[in-house]
Amino acid sequence: MDSFPHRPTWAEIDLPALIHNLRQAEQFCLPHQRALTVVKADAYGHGAVPVTNCFRQAGVRDFAVASLEEALELRTAGIDDALLVLGGCYPGQEQAFIEHNLMPALLDPQSALRLSAEAERYNCQISVHLKVDSGMGRVGFLPDQLRDFLPQLQQLKGLNIVGLMSHLACADELDSGVTLQQLERFRAVQLMLKEAGIDPADIHISNSAGLSGWDVPEATLVRPGIMLYGGLPGPDFSNRLDLQPVMHLRSCISQLRTLPAGSGVSYGHNFHTARETRVAVLPIGYADGYNRLFSNCGQGILHGQKVPLIGRVCMDWIMFDVTDLPQTKVGDCITLLGSADGLSILGDDWAQQLNTISYEVFCRIGSRVPRRYAEGTT
Repeated sequence: MDSFPHRPTWAEIDLPALIHNLRQAEQFCLPHQRALTVVKADAYGHGAVPVTNCFRQAGVRDFAVASLEEALELRTAGIDDALLVLGGCYPGQEQAFIEHNLMPALLDPQSALRLSAEAERYNCQISVHLKVDSGMGRVGFLPDQLRDFLPQLQQLKGLNIVGLMSHLACADELDSGVTLQQLERFRAVQLMLKEAGIDPADIHISNSAGLSGWDVPEATLVRPGIMLYGGLPGPDFSNRLDLQPVMHLRSCISQLRTLPAGSGVSYGHNFHTARETRVAVLPIGYADGYNRLFSNCGQGILHGQKVPLIGRVCMDWIMFDVTDLPQTKVGDCITLLGSADGLSILGDDWAQQLNTISYEVFCRIGSRVPRRYAEGTT
């Protein structure tokens, strides 16, 4: 690999903060419950392999990804723990699931038949987590569909049903009647399976919001996701969780320029300087996940103060007004997301400003932004 310096833009991943957030999740677990940590989507943009290894060092042995491709990345990195593939097994992938000891979520009768047939061809069983749609309206067996399919399911010798799972649609609303209905349906499915002689060892339905907001004592697994990465499951959870930011997006000033009053800045000239203005230019833009909606309203942390972004966000550049910080020089670092100098700009702050959720904020930090892994960040 070339040894030349990269452009001075990176995402710093604070591993102790990651473990702190894991311990926050675990405090909601009952003694018989364990964490199935969700590391899909490249660990929500934080780097799947380093993050998974960090969790392993902290004692976690169960992980969830979205796809076969994500699972194979972890297997190639030598991670041999239990891997649940939430997106299931697509036609033609059955052999890979068997060879790499992967557990698919079982989403429909067709997948069950395919997986069992392939496992029997190899004279083995494939472990699966049976997913029931208790009200999410997305994927999984509807309860009546599962009831009708049960006689066939009981005869599929190639399947080892080790888990029963579902997903909560409205758990971030602490007074949600939808969640109560989903839990009722999920428990009815558990009973139906047990009466049919199917008694999975693992039961799970709770995401971050479900874990920290709802009681599901029969569950053996919980699935923390966004809370691990410092994002609140919803606005009602700020008093329940003491989370730390994990991702710190930073970029260093490439150019400093002084523009006279009345100067237009960036595309469209929808910002004009009201005074002689010292402008700091950073080598980062919307191609890196710094959203164009931050044009004229973004902020960065520099020398213990928040400085305003001016002009439109470009594909590769953004500009800040640093006139009031005369000590600023080329090479100084501005923090765009995360913490510095006792100040923070959180993923939830970005999400509120962009009318989205912190999940998307983290996942959209682009692949051309290198991740650096730190043992502590301030």
